[in-house]
Amino acid sequence: MDRRARIEAKLREVLDATYVLVLDESDQHAGHAGARGGGGHFRAVVVSERFSEKSPVERQQIVFAALAEEMGRDIHALSMQTLTPAQWGE
Repeated sequence: MDRRARIEAKLREVLDATYVLVLDESDQHAGHAGARGGGGHFRAVVVSERFSEKSPVERQQIVFAALAEEMGRDIHALSMQTLTPAQWGE
């Protein structure tokens, strides 16, 4: 399983997410200082009921906590869209 798939699986499991999409954008950052250390650049869409009644900052903190082991090692940068199932349209 590659890094992208591991990150996706962990978000699904830890956040009980109903939808997760993780895109590896590392190739767009070749030569970037953070890329030299092996950490990748990722973009994620995460849909979870755990985001209900949470501010955008709290939602990001939840995602970063779920990926604490990966941050700095596998992940150098992570941009994210965090939605509840109602916001996603489920």
